[in-house]
Amino acid sequence: MSQVLKIKNLHQTFEQGTVNENRVLRGVNLELAAGDFVTIIGSNGAGKSTLLNSIAGTLPIQQGKIILNDQDISKQSVTKRSKRISRVFQDPKMGTAVRLTVEENLALAMKRGQRRTFRAGVKKADRSFFKEQLAQLDLNLENRLDTEIGLLSGGQRQAITLLMATLRRPDLILLDEHTAALDPQTSITVMNLTEKLIAEQKLTAFMVTHNMEDAIRYGNRLIMLHQGRVALDLAGEEKKQMTVPKLMELFQKHVGTELKDDAILLA
Repeated sequence: MSQVLKIKNLHQTFEQGTVNENRVLRGVNLELAAGDFVTIIGSNGAGKSTLLNSIAGTLPIQQGKIILNDQDISKQSVTKRSKRISRVFQDPKMGTAVRLTVEENLALAMKRGQRRTFRAGVKKADRSFFKEQLAQLDLNLENRLDTEIGLLSGGQRQAITLLMATLRRPDLILLDEHTAALDPQTSITVMNLTEKLIAEQKLTAFMVTHNMEDAIRYGNRLIMLHQGRVALDLAGEEKKQMTVPKLMELFQKHVGTELKDDAILLA
């Protein structure tokens, strides 16, 4: 199976050379194969968000390389990377334009990576396509194309953000605790949608989560970061048989630090 993402010896240090120096990532090495759905957990400060920011380009790389489909993107801008990397944030407001309608937001997503023109933003054929895509969400949003997206609930907006992130199939999708701001029932709905979209499009995905049960349940691979390094990398049958108590026990065995409960993993 081909490798989609390769992270080589990635280091990130904040406030380098000062008394507040903080080595957040310490030589991370990872490879993701095509179709991998990787969940990432770790304690506060383990480097989860820093890793995603480094991949997305919002945080310049200090040392190491990031290779996407055999192309070194280590020095590429966020704009250039965004043509191939989609991202869904924790805050539903960050993935959409509040004052634009549902269909206008979807139209913008359809233009990702393409040259923008002054032609009409939403064509008749586009509108029919958007209705078909929204109907799959089973949230009755196909009848709200003209609604300003800021008037929707957080869960509805996050569902649309997921759809926007996959309208044009990305090489990689980054999910940055994208259900953390939702209520439990809505979180389940969005996670089920996430799993569905990733499976149907055979996407390669990175999902940071603070929920160990979600990390175990979803995806085919689980990575735990600790103090800027990969402490655990579970896949296959080992991941399928994993439970929260077993995961905490494994963590203690590998890093010598006891997890009293999953609270330490909250981001």
